[in-house]
Amino acid sequence: MNNKKPAAYIPQKYAANRLSLAIAASVVAINGLCVGMAQAQPAPEIQEISVFGQGEVRQVQSLTATQLDQFAAGTSPLKAIEKLPGVNFQSADPYGAYEWSTRIVVRGFNQNQMGFTLDDVPLGDMSYANHNGLHISRAVMSENIGGVSLSQGAGALATASTSNLGGTLEFETARPNEEFGISTNVSYGSDAAQRLFLRVDSGELSTGTRFFVSAATQDADKWKGGGSQEQDYVNLKLEQTLGNALVTAYYSDSDRAENDYQDMSKEMIHRLGSDWDNYYPNWDRAVAAAQGNFTGGVTSLDDAYWNAAGLRKDTLSYVALDLPVTENIDWKTTAYFHDNEGQGLWGTPYLATPGGAPLTVRTTEYQIDRSGLISNLNVSAGSHTVSIGLWTEDNDFEQARRFYGEPSAAAPTRNFLEFQSNPLLTQWEYAFNTETTQIHVKDTWQATDALRLEFGFKSVQVDVSARTIIGDNKTGKIDTDEGFLPQAGFVYDLNDQGEIFGAVSKNVRALIGSATGTSPFSASQAGFDAIKNTIEPETSTTIELGWRFRTDDLEGVISAYNVSFDDRLLAIQQGSAIIGAFNALANVGSVTSRGVETGVIVDLIDGLTWYNSASYNQSKIDDDYFSGTTRVNTAGKTVVDSPEWMFNSEVSYEMERAFAKVHLKYTGDREYTFLNEGSVESSTIINVSAGYRFGNLGMLKELTAQVDLTNLIDREYISTVGSGGFGNSDPNGTAQTLLPGAPRQLFLSLKAAF
Repeated sequence: MNNKKPAAYIPQKYAANRLSLAIAASVVAINGLCVGMAQAQPAPEIQEISVFGQGEVRQVQSLTATQLDQFAAGTSPLKAIEKLPGVNFQSADPYGAYEWSTRIVVRGFNQNQMGFTLDDVPLGDMSYANHNGLHISRAVMSENIGGVSLSQGAGALATASTSNLGGTLEFETARPNEEFGISTNVSYGSDAAQRLFLRVDSGELSTGTRFFVSAATQDADKWKGGGSQEQDYVNLKLEQTLGNALVTAYYSDSDRAENDYQDMSKEMIHRLGSDWDNYYPNWDRAVAAAQGNFTGGVTSLDDAYWNAAGLRKDTLSYVALDLPVTENIDWKTTAYFHDNEGQGLWGTPYLATPGGAPLTVRTTEYQIDRSGLISNLNVSAGSHTVSIGLWTEDNDFEQARRFYGEPSAAAPTRNFLEFQSNPLLTQWEYAFNTETTQIHVKDTWQATDALRLEFGFKSVQVDVSARTIIGDNKTGKIDTDEGFLPQAGFVYDLNDQGEIFGAVSKNVRALIGSATGTSPFSASQAGFDAIKNTIEPETSTTIELGWRFRTDDLEGVISAYNVSFDDRLLAIQQGSAIIGAFNALANVGSVTSRGVETGVIVDLIDGLTWYNSASYNQSKIDDDYFSGTTRVNTAGKTVVDSPEWMFNSEVSYEMERAFAKVHLKYTGDREYTFLNEGSVESSTIINVSAGYRFGNLGMLKELTAQVDLTNLIDREYISTVGSGGFGNSDPNGTAQTLLPGAPRQLFLSLKAAF
């Protein structure tokens, strides 16, 4: 690893950036708020909820802020939910935050076929291509998450998503505390990892106002190769009571820059080792390789590149009004805004700089400007509660492919962690506008004391238009119009200790506006014109049935499901993914998923808890498809990145001062080709953590030290599959679409409250 930094190193770029300004603002807030404030009580307000979704008509699990706080500082909440039944989460970094590598698959559906929201605000499908939202790791700091809920089968009708075929993840931000307080944490770890966090809570003012201001910075070297992964954040949240009404405002600013790991193949791992990566910072070797002069076991241009990175800047804000109109009528409306600028960089040897180095810096560039409104009305009348909702969004998205020159072969001039300017070539640039309208109606009927029924439907209308700015013509319009997507479900209380639940639902994934990926516009103009009147959006019908049980010392769930996934879309790739060749999009049939999920928590003795979850999923492709005139025999094959078996076991011990946790996760074999001619073997990963609460130390109202050890047994394994896309087969193991997982990593955190 190059450029190792001492533990106390603070990146120079943070000296005058938004983080410093936010901390300065926090200090001003502290000085202004200390006068007349009550003594600090820093513990956040946490609503206790059932982990296994007691009372829900569908399979739902939830984690509270207390449970999320048990992870190393900066850990993505996506990694925190990997222990829930049916969840296959993978990432090549120990935090679970490296966006190029993060993958979540539930019941055979990948994250692009799921829905994600934060305080009801849509995050889109969280795809790396960034066309309609942003990743949760950029929307809110992990310390400011108040809870997360996963619906494995189908989200609620009110969920603001047009991609939730296979489930929904709903995140909530923490509320501002009732009492004035300051909380902070500092963490250090392997590969010069460091994170600084500061939050100031106003407490409740005489005006009925409560707010917090928080800022954080995170920086870590990659665990192999050269480069780092960095992020600055600012989060603000305000609550204002107006009589019985509550106004909530939220603002997030994120600046993320991360050097990428090299996508690898089985053959590369065997030949070069799991620790192989891109050439950076060895410029001379990258230049030589670009000229065809390979050394050290390298045999091709694609074994390594000069460098690669992902840059994202996001601002997300919303204002929400929660108004009890009468005793029986509640109305909530949220207006939100999101701006994004992004670049994905690749030091490509396939295009030389005229008169300069034998390579260039290729980018895929993104700009998002979206705004929306979510409004829901709930009316209670006797044993019925009727919910009516509306969601509208207008999203302008621009995407471009550009090349930037390196003027000399003697030394590089471009910093991959900074946005590039002055391109030598724009290959293509397109503008997309997506207008979304979704309405829903639901009736919740308490038919008897023991039986509750829910039934309703939603209607989805998504209109996408494309305009060519530069490049091959890619102009046109396409829409998704699903007027009736029904849902129905029930919960029946067997007794005080058990309930049966069941649900059936239909969902759609709207056709998207993007120049890449599973979009009709990823084809040429002729290709788009050929499919625009025949292509169908993907749909799914989910049926699930389960039993929840609960005693003084035991809580659990067992559920079974059947999912019919129809009109599956496949972007049939025309050439190498890294080169960026256009795809031909086609409906290629259906998939059937069946499985069983179970989870149980046992309180063994005071303070000692044992959690287990297990899932069996069989996701099979129902049909063959044609690539040109060639029949691809995929019928009966297992869906890619969908392990049949997964198992989690976690033992945690909570004393008054000390605490500890051991977590084991088993993930079964996973396919990465449609014909199941390429797979990665199963893996078992163990993570441990332990800490001590020092309690009240005078000025410090709370001090906690925690140590986290990830991948305890230092297992070599493949984390992410499909990083370079999925192909039909990989007979020679040369598909560069795998990312090895991080080795054993150690982190130490100190958390304090004033």
